[in-house]
Amino acid sequence: MNFPEDFKYTKEHEWIRDNGDGSVTVGITDFAQSELGDIVFVELEPEGSNFDQNEVFGTVEAVKTVSELYSPVSGEIIEINTLLEDDPELVNNDPYGDGWMVRIKLSDQTELDQLLSTEEYKKLIG
Repeated sequence: MNFPEDFKYTKEHEWIRDNGDGSVTVGITDFAQSELGDIVFVELEPEGSNFDQNEVFGTVEAVKTVSELYSPVSGEIIEINTLLEDDPELVNNDPYGDGWMVRIKLSDQTELDQLLSTEEYKKLIG
């Protein structure tokens, strides 16, 4: 499995990339997409929505199950990946690239320090 070293991770299997401009990009990990199986639908809250850390910001529907997506940080959704509306399998095919979910403008930069490093995430999933 692939785990980019410069990303942060959550126990709920989301990844976070710091964009360096006060925003982050969020998606689900390679491990999460492989556990879910073929993803058939992604539903995300609209741009402009505000969330506290660990609040649900969307769902991913796979053939076998539906899974909630939890915001790894507090902030405002400034962009959603509209490609997922017509092509949800991008999450399976490219979870760290074209399969990203949302971009969030951070309201508390220090929350990034609470997230898991690549090594901590690898230990979590065994």
